[in-house]
Amino acid sequence: MKIKYFPDTDTALIEFGANTVAETKEISEDIYIDLDTDGRLVSMTIEHAKTAAQIKELTFQEIIGTTAA
Repeated sequence: MKIKYFPDTDTALIEFGANTVAETKEISEDIYIDLDTDGRLVSMTIEHAKTAAQIKELTFQEIIGTTAA
């Protein structure tokens, strides 16, 4: 996964894979998703990212499941 931020347009691009985009769907006025030919998510674009998505800071946290002993 890659996350790119373009400050000149206040746009965030989240890339989930390298598949070829077959279709773009508008989720809301500022959010678009790109799907491949099998309907799998390729990327998401968030326009006006700082205000629409309140992206001011990015944190990544991997949660590893625990098993009962």
